[in-house]
Amino acid sequence: MSMPFAAWAKQVQADMEVVLDRHLPPPSTSPAKLHQAMRYAVLDGGKRVRPLLVFAAGAVFDAPTDALERAAAAVEMIHAYSLVHDDLPCMDDDDLRRGKPTVHRQYDEATALLVGDALQTQAFLVLSAGALGSDRKVAMLSQLAQAAGSCGMCGGQAIDLDAVGIALSLPELEQMHRMKTGALLHASVLLGALAGKSLHSSEQAALDAYADAIGLAFQVVDDILDATADSATLGKTAGKDAAQNKPTYVSILGLQPSLALAEKLRQDAHHALQPFGEAAVRLRELADLIVQRKA
Repeated sequence: MSMPFAAWAKQVQADMEVVLDRHLPPPSTSPAKLHQAMRYAVLDGGKRVRPLLVFAAGAVFDAPTDALERAAAAVEMIHAYSLVHDDLPCMDDDDLRRGKPTVHRQYDEATALLVGDALQTQAFLVLSAGALGSDRKVAMLSQLAQAAGSCGMCGGQAIDLDAVGIALSLPELEQMHRMKTGALLHASVLLGALAGKSLHSSEQAALDAYADAIGLAFQVVDDILDATADSATLGKTAGKDAAQNKPTYVSILGLQPSLALAEKLRQDAHHALQPFGEAAVRLRELADLIVQRKA
């Protein structure tokens, strides 16, 4: 843990490019267009927050590198697939993602749909392989499936689509974002931990509390940035939520209360990690990154 956080994060991000490249089909393999589009969606972009969480949690439990790489690659593929589908005309109809044209703009809508489908199955293929025992693999596969499914990310997106133009209450908004954004961030933490060991109930509870806090904080900050940053800074279309009349923390609470909520959630995340001591330093630093980021 002697490496400064910024250097550690940069190293993990660079390593993940290599790992993802290795676990994606080669661009020349038939059907080449689909495989090239999958790689376009995943490689050379993004902050890799979810892989960083996987590695940070894995460090607490001395998880082996191969298991962490597979878990990180799987969760990043699920995340990338969700972005590809989220940008489609039938969803948010966006033209820009990670500072470049969205997949359906760079290729076409049918290819983008298939890219999302293929990345989802590729994630489970990658996670199911490797040297971990079958019981641990099943636990990790179950965790990722729950996070990505109708009671997690997909369900949150469905609620989000239905909420356009509707005045959600704060608890309803929180539930939507715990599913849409928080579930996969939560899974990232638990996948990293499970790559190292089966968890005791007290360890699980502490990690759940941490993951719940950062998962909600991530979305609160996203709402703040959507209202305050420009497209060049974000790498995606700014002001999209307001333009589409979507409920956000800023629209319900206001800007300053939203900033205060993000800071409270950061402190909650730090508090949850107390049982792990210095072993959880990277998780604490990631909570800081999530709340204090500018893009």
